[in-house]
Amino acid sequence: MDPNYRIGDSNYITRKYLDSLLIETRYINSDLPDIRLNLFGETFATPIMTAAFSHLYRIHDKGMVEMAKAAKAVDAVMWSGWGEDEELEEMAQTGARIIKIEKPFADNDEIYRRMAHAEACGCLAYGIDTDHSFTNTGEYDELRGHKMSGKTVEEIKGYVKASKLPFIIKGVLGVHEAMQCLEAGVSGIVVSHHAGKMDFVVPPLMVLPKIVEAVGGKMKIFVDCGIYSGYDAFKALALGADAVSFGRTILKPLGEKGVEGVAEMLREANALLAGVMARTCSPNITSIDKSVIHHGPMLF
Repeated sequence: MDPNYRIGDSNYITRKYLDSLLIETRYINSDLPDIRLNLFGETFATPIMTAAFSHLYRIHDKGMVEMAKAAKAVDAVMWSGWGEDEELEEMAQTGARIIKIEKPFADNDEIYRRMAHAEACGCLAYGIDTDHSFTNTGEYDELRGHKMSGKTVEEIKGYVKASKLPFIIKGVLGVHEAMQCLEAGVSGIVVSHHAGKMDFVVPPLMVLPKIVEAVGGKMKIFVDCGIYSGYDAFKALALGADAVSFGRTILKPLGEKGVEGVAEMLREANALLAGVMARTCSPNITSIDKSVIHHGPMLF
């Protein structure tokens, strides 16, 4: 048993599962790969995006804006979590293409208000983070004076109908909820356990292939949690994700170098992704043969 393992630690389990996925190389008929991402009618240089962070002033005094500038610099999509209106406006002014993810406020009027503001700011898409509905003790969560709540399929249908932007649900971790999102008409889901908010949850890449099969290409599928490198990104793409997000691994370079630190990490990850694709006969991110992924031992 690894001495660093805490029983039930979902982040640790996720890392071990990712490391258990092994890659088969294929060189014959391979060529230089194209890692560009087509998303919601726009084209980006990479399928590696920044995760939906909130309150990055703890890392850098202008952390969210610095992240937006870095995403713009490498032509990547930026995801943004909860923040004040003024912060989103400043991020939008960088020219970054932003997917805005809000919390599941009990007050639906607050969701609609923030949705309209995201539309006014020119965001690429909008959504809510359903896995922030409850506390660890089974109560509705409360953040900064705002009460959260669980959301029904009917409520989500209302958001989808009201939004002028593609609507995203973040926090899906199985086929059951993926199909509910499909029923509600959402444009995309994020397969995620929110950096291990609960112990003993399944790793996103463990359930990803079943979700991809069930959804059948009818909405976009994104993955976060534990995606740290171009290798991790490749594994997720091979198993059917449309794109991935870098989360906590990006915070150290943000704190140390700001824009340049984040941009440098993303460029390195893009280069490594391209290298793996070239060595697996993967011409572009939508044509990776999932049979190059093999399940090795998951050793604790």
